[in-house]
Amino acid sequence: MSRVRWWKRYDEMPVVELQKSNPVRFGVIVIVITAIVVYFGFTKHIPFKHSFRLKAVFATAVNISPKSPVRIAGVDVGKVISIEREGNTGVVTMEITKGGLPIHRDATLKIRARILLEGNWFVDLQPGTPTSPIVSSGYTVPITQTSDPVQLDQVLDTLTTETRANLQTLLAEYGSALTRKPTAAQNAEQNPAVHGLNAAQALKKTYYDSPEALEGGAIVSQAFAGVEQHDLSKMVAGIEKLTASLNVHEQQLGEWVGNFNTFLGAFAAQSTSITAAIAQLPGAFQNASRAFTNFNAATPAIRKFSLALTPGTEEVPSTVEAGLPWIEQTQASLAPTELGGVAQGLREAAPTLAGLVVTQPAFFKQTDLFSKCLSTIFYPAANTKLQDGSSTSGEEAYKEFWSSMVGLAGISQSFNGNGLTNRFLVETGGTTLRSAPATTVGVPSAGKKLRLLAHTSQPPLGTSPAFTGNEPPYKPLVPCYTQTPQNLNGPLAHGPADGSEP
Repeated sequence: MSRVRWWKRYDEMPVVELQKSNPVRFGVIVIVITAIVVYFGFTKHIPFKHSFRLKAVFATAVNISPKSPVRIAGVDVGKVISIEREGNTGVVTMEITKGGLPIHRDATLKIRARILLEGNWFVDLQPGTPTSPIVSSGYTVPITQTSDPVQLDQVLDTLTTETRANLQTLLAEYGSALTRKPTAAQNAEQNPAVHGLNAAQALKKTYYDSPEALEGGAIVSQAFAGVEQHDLSKMVAGIEKLTASLNVHEQQLGEWVGNFNTFLGAFAAQSTSITAAIAQLPGAFQNASRAFTNFNAATPAIRKFSLALTPGTEEVPSTVEAGLPWIEQTQASLAPTELGGVAQGLREAAPTLAGLVVTQPAFFKQTDLFSKCLSTIFYPAANTKLQDGSSTSGEEAYKEFWSSMVGLAGISQSFNGNGLTNRFLVETGGTTLRSAPATTVGVPSAGKKLRLLAHTSQPPLGTSPAFTGNEPPYKPLVPCYTQTPQNLNGPLAHGPADGSEP
């Protein structure tokens, strides 16, 4: 049984049949292309690839249907693709285009009607605040952030017989209040311009003064907006801090209300004078307005200065907030147990300190001479690098001194702790050393100059410095810094091995 093939290789087909088309193959290709065109025409997206999906839980989703639009500020950003029931709630799944992204965790959704008398519902999406985290595809908005539309039957159910009767009473009383003529006592409390007029006539009369009032209100509204971006938001934040502080200090606020009542009572007692003063305010405001206009035109530099001062003024609250802890600490430090007591002690010690100041010049003079001696004599000698032939270390003299102290501690380990005398272990050797005549102390021949003998394993190379036989001159009355510095690398830097004079 032969196998049917739907195609043939060109090398198996005669040349004449290459120009003939297969109707079955052509039909299959046309069907595939038509299916692709129809799919893209109706779905308008790539298969097997979904856009951003967002789910939301509603108390009821009977008013919404698949393919209902999802809008942000009236602009379509997606559509509803499915609705599922979960218990007593409905879960609506939506596809959101790139124009509706990003969506934050505090996003809210509402089902709204596109026409007045209901019908054609859509999902109104509020994407949330930028400070909230951004959600990913598949996130479910909880029911606490969604709301359903209010149906007309719900409104009618709310307006019960009692409610409608109360509404009728309200309208009747409001109409009576607008048309009732004022009494003599009520006229006495009102402005003369509205004497004898009912409420409706008085309200009508206010429209004649409304243009000026609205102009002033527009100026006030513009001023509330601020001169720079975020001025209004900063004012709202400041009011929030103020109200929070008032809430914390509830007792002080209650006391302030009572005092404010007394303050207003004092104003009421002077109502006649205040009325006369208020009658003069329009002219005063006009004069003030002209004065401020002229002042503004005459002093443009002040306006620029004021605008430049605004950033600094904005920093005042934070500066004051940062300064309050410092002020508290300063007050505590000035208490009698702290700096206050110190100040009292200094006040009592001031006479003694004043007497001490008198002796300071002589002390500072001696200190100056001592500093000059250190700078000109001692420090140069200590920083001198001693030249000792092959034994030259290349280090400053003060460093060699401390190195010798280390060596001295090493060779005097036989010290027995009886006094401050260092004892050395001297080896015996074939070379005998004899010192120059020296005065001895604590021996039977004390006070006499004797020569000291010693043995060493190696012959000495010389003495450093050379022994001159005389003590250096002592000049206590000559300032130290004026004396000649010692030349530690001069001709007397080395002497004979026996210690005699060179």
